[in-house]
Amino acid sequence: MSLGATMLGRRHVLPAVCSTLHEIQVEGTFPSGTYLVTVHSPISTDDGDLARALYGSFLPIPSNDLFALPEVTVYEPKKQPGAVVVASKRVTLSEGRNRIRLKVTSRGDRPIQVGSHYHFIETNPQLEFDREKSYGYRLDIPAGTSVRFEPGDVKTVTLVEIGGHKVIRGGNRLATGGVELWRAKEIVEKLQLAGFAHAPEPEAILNFTELYQMERSAYATMFGPTTDDLVRLGSTDLWIRVEKDFTVYGDECKFGGGKTLREGMGQATGRPDSESLDMVVTNALIVDWSGIYKADIGVKNGMISAIGKAGNPDVMDGVTPGMIVGSCTDVVAGEGKIITAGGIDTHIHFICPQQANEAVASGITTMLGGGTGPSAGTSATTCTPGKNYMREMLQACDSLPLNIGITGKGNDSAPEALRDQVLAGACGLKLHEDWGTTPAAIDTCLSVCDELDIQCLIHTDTLNESGFVESTINAFAGRTIHTYHTEGAGGGHAPDIISVVEHPNVLPSSTNPTRPYTRNTLDEHLDMLMVCHHLSKNIPEDVAFAESRIRAETIAAEDVLHDLGAISMMSSDSQAMGRCGEVVLRTWNTAHKNKVQRGFLPEDEGTGADNFRVKRYVSKYTINPAVAQGFGHLVGSIEVGKLADLVVWDPAWFGTKPTLVIKSGLIASAQMVSLTHSSSLTKPCNCY
Repeated sequence: MSLGATMLGRRHVLPAVCSTLHEIQVEGTFPSGTYLVTVHSPISTDDGDLARALYGSFLPIPSNDLFALPEVTVYEPKKQPGAVVVASKRVTLSEGRNRIRLKVTSRGDRPIQVGSHYHFIETNPQLEFDREKSYGYRLDIPAGTSVRFEPGDVKTVTLVEIGGHKVIRGGNRLATGGVELWRAKEIVEKLQLAGFAHAPEPEAILNFTELYQMERSAYATMFGPTTDDLVRLGSTDLWIRVEKDFTVYGDECKFGGGKTLREGMGQATGRPDSESLDMVVTNALIVDWSGIYKADIGVKNGMISAIGKAGNPDVMDGVTPGMIVGSCTDVVAGEGKIITAGGIDTHIHFICPQQANEAVASGITTMLGGGTGPSAGTSATTCTPGKNYMREMLQACDSLPLNIGITGKGNDSAPEALRDQVLAGACGLKLHEDWGTTPAAIDTCLSVCDELDIQCLIHTDTLNESGFVESTINAFAGRTIHTYHTEGAGGGHAPDIISVVEHPNVLPSSTNPTRPYTRNTLDEHLDMLMVCHHLSKNIPEDVAFAESRIRAETIAAEDVLHDLGAISMMSSDSQAMGRCGEVVLRTWNTAHKNKVQRGFLPEDEGTGADNFRVKRYVSKYTINPAVAQGFGHLVGSIEVGKLADLVVWDPAWFGTKPTLVIKSGLIASAQMVSLTHSSSLTKPCNCY
């Protein structure tokens, strides 16, 4: 395993690899069987040993001179993906509680390790100390840490009062019940009869006033960043500042061996399923339109039931009502992670079911669109026409781990067929130029949508056949409508469809191939468009049609309009001029590019962070499309009463590779290894 850290050097990899690749685990095949091989700090030298790295490959060994060694400055901590810059103030634990100091002697012949929230009076019988004075106290150390007593050790430890309702449960069941000082002698007598060592300590310090304080960096490493700490989003130039922390310093939830979420400690005793959370996401750094803050997230029956401080109110301070962790509760460790609401893609061509796997692996939990598979119509338009196909597609999507919305075909200047599709289950009607988006069809479709209270979505007329963009706007007649790919490369009145963003009734969105505008954006679009819309390079008019849609000027303007909030949504146009696995990625690429080119937004000036911009961009694929499509009361944000559709990110991989995707409180996708491996963290990893 030591050889693994000598193969590649810093000169052979990008600088970010050194800070993000902490260890590699592989299942090695040996003559005696399969064994786990762990390489710690795999990039730990400048030059490595390429001869060893390429051993057995029969490839020539390149000279290290071909790989320039990066400048030392690129390895500065704040330049690393997902970097955390902590505030200067220390964190004080369990503030406002009484503390005492006691001498403890280990009389056992084996090590004894006591966790932070274990009731100290109930500890191992071979620990000798004044148990009467320890009644109602626990170790005054960070939550989830412990103190180890080797045989014969003598240590003086600081104890702090338990919090909450001060009720002792579990342990050795010797001090069970509310802490009542008059019971202390009786409890100690019972302990001694049971063989528990007790040594009165008259000189013990009973009013110890020194508070336990943690260095901010140590706290962030253990529990994640807290109020006023800064976090870099991936490798972008975007930084967020934690606005508030709803957890309680000293009583944080932490799962694992010797940690706090154990029976009688952070996990409450005797709480039925009806009183306990189904799942808690601990110490989550929430990035949402509503704020950027730290909290535990409680999930019950697939819904977000509470946000705040979770745990055991018997021994912990500040536990939010409805956030009890009991034996019916599972845990997702959110410390050091960023949590966002599940993404929403409202421009899906349902060409193949495998799109769902790609989308959910990128952080999308809701797909809305239309189609019937890879037909000519579906490859170009997001329409599921007719009652039969509506029923079949809804049934076909039942097994997908996503929220699904199906849009019908809205291109009809008479209402009867449109009503049929809505009554069959369409959650919206789509107007597409390939089916003829005339003013008459627009007016009828909007009328039916208003009548039946669903959304109308439109891909306008690139041909300008029935009129220019003004004719389409007049047909809207002030009614609310969602305009797809509002810039126009994805389709729409040439060259000025982008002008619709100025109208208050228009809800504009982008599709991701134009996001953001870079050196390669234009080059891919012509052939992409010709294929998706069944055009021929042998027909001059088809080529002219395609070329009229692709304009550098409006694509570049689209960047700025997103940054101003004038274009409010992002979507994919999956497999029909778009990539269903890149909605989230390209949203943050656009935000980064705008930060680099345009600097801080006015709202962020002087804050040292990009919180306003980050809230604006996360809204583009969460709350904004949810509100636009009429299901913002169910999804689109991390709020109580909404579906527990959550995405867990490592800050270093924010926007690119989720750690977990949770759908309705169940893990729907994760980076997972081969099922025969001994650990879930071995390589290679795939999304399942």
